[in-house]
Amino acid sequence: MTDFSPAADAALPFAIQIARRYGATLHGLHVRPFDVFPGAPTASWTVLAEEQETAARENARRLEERLMGVRHRVVVSQGDIWPVLEEVTQGSDIDLLVIGTRGRTGIEKMLLGSTAEEIIRRASCPVLTVGPHISADPELALKLDEILYPTALTPEPQAARHYAVSLAEENEARLTLLHVWADAKATGVIDPAEYTEPTLRAMRSLVPEEAGLWCRPEFVIEKGNVAEKILEVAGRRHADLIVLGVRGEEGFPGAATHLGGAVAHQIIARAKCPVLTVRG
Repeated sequence: MTDFSPAADAALPFAIQIARRYGATLHGLHVRPFDVFPGAPTASWTVLAEEQETAARENARRLEERLMGVRHRVVVSQGDIWPVLEEVTQGSDIDLLVIGTRGRTGIEKMLLGSTAEEIIRRASCPVLTVGPHISADPELALKLDEILYPTALTPEPQAARHYAVSLAEENEARLTLLHVWADAKATGVIDPAEYTEPTLRAMRSLVPEEAGLWCRPEFVIEKGNVAEKILEVAGRRHADLIVLGVRGEEGFPGAATHLGGAVAHQIIARAKCPVLTVRG
């Protein structure tokens, strides 16, 4: 999925390397909005639409050049983004969406942009989001030595955990499971130390016993602001990927991961590595 912006360009090396690694077909999709030009005289709309179409064709040609050497298909369509993307995803049996986002910080919340948010919230397949703070060497874009899987240890989607474990196995990576105790308002009422061992047992139960043979699982418990701690641990561990579970259209991924919507926004928009969101 591309709008030919710098954010989309930053995500492209990840998409190319994934396609090469798995021998997959890379679908480059660009969706042009319907021709509406607020503020421009109606008489000029035809000319402006032709200019947009010409620019889209030129950008598609350049994308074709960048995709040489990998099996690919470039599609330029027109309409509302999500209906077109959904049609392509289902019609071509897409296994993974790769998107770039220009996530930015507001005073009270993190904004990913409505397009990225809708895709992550509604996509039926996993979505790899490449945020604005990722400056990957194209040749090392798919390095997966460190994978971080935050968990709230509540009933949550299982597919994300399976992806985290499988990717760790396939890449012989270190898999870190992280649980964060949020700051309690009534400090001193409950001693977190009493819950350390039960929490570790619950975390260990999420990983197959044989996982130690290939993914070097580690279990980390932190206390504090959930988003800050997840980002802190990701930085400390030099994480190459963060994996989050997604419920679906009940809300943005934060609710799906039981971490809170604002938390998920911050993780995706501020992470220095890609974030994989998985539904189901």
